[in-house]
Amino acid sequence: MILAIDIGNTNIVLGCIEGEETLFEARMATDSIKTSDQYCAELKNMLELFRVTPDRIEGSILSSVVPPVSNAICKAVMRLTGKEPMVVGPGLKTGLNIKIDNPAQAGSDLIVAAVAALAEYGAPLIIIDLGTATTITVVDKNGSFIGGSIHPGVKLSLRSLTQGTAQLPGISLEEPKKTIGTNTVDSMRSGILFGAAAMLDGMIDRMEKELGYPARVIATGGLAHLIVPLCNREMTVDDHLLLKGLLRIYRRNIK
Repeated sequence: MILAIDIGNTNIVLGCIEGEETLFEARMATDSIKTSDQYCAELKNMLELFRVTPDRIEGSILSSVVPPVSNAICKAVMRLTGKEPMVVGPGLKTGLNIKIDNPAQAGSDLIVAAVAALAEYGAPLIIIDLGTATTITVVDKNGSFIGGSIHPGVKLSLRSLTQGTAQLPGISLEEPKKTIGTNTVDSMRSGILFGAAAMLDGMIDRMEKELGYPARVIATGGLAHLIVPLCNREMTVDDHLLLKGLLRIYRRNIK
C-alpha cells in the first residue's frame, strides 16, 4: 500500500492506493504553523478513520507547492511509517518531457497531474486544476509538457471581491439560476461562477488555436464539480488525478 500526499495552498490531499485501487481520498487543512508532531497526529487519526494501520504502508510519496509545510509532513510520515517519503522534485524521474523556459520552475502538482492524465487519456491534453489557484496545463500531441496559464482561484476571487468592496456581502458558492442576476447575491454568483466557466471556455479556445488542433480537456481539483457543469466545452472530471500521478511517479522511481 502506498500513501500519496499532495500539499496545496489550502488543503493537503492524501490517499492510500493498493494495486490500482484508491482506497480513500481525504483532505486536511494546510497550516504552515503546525509542527511535524501535530501533522503526525492528524495523519494517524486520518488513517484510523479509514481503518488503515501504518504498518500496512510500504512506501509514500508527496508533492508540494508549500515548501514550509513539506518538511513537517516528511518528518510526520517518517515518524508514522518508519520510512522516508519520496518527494517530487528535481532528480526524480517522471517520464515527462518538459519543454518550458526553465523546467525546474514547473510546479510539482502540475507535473504530477500531467503524468497521470497523459497515461490515462493520451495526448494532446489541456488539464485544468480548480484549486486555490486555477491552473491550465497543456500537453501537446507529442506528449510534451509545453506550459499553460495561472489564474486566481474561484474562492480567491470571491474573497478579493468581498474584502475589497464596502457593500458586497460574503456569499456561498451555489450554482447561479441565470446569468443576468436580479439582486446583489445572484449577480455576484453569476460573475464569479459563470465568469470562471467562461474564462475556461475562452482559454481553451485560445490554446487550441495556438496548438493548431483540438485537445481533450481534463479537470480536477476541489471546485471542478461546481464549475465544469457551467462550461460549454466538454470536460472529463477526474477527482483522483493527482493521486494517480503520484503513484505512477513512485513506481517509476522505486524500481
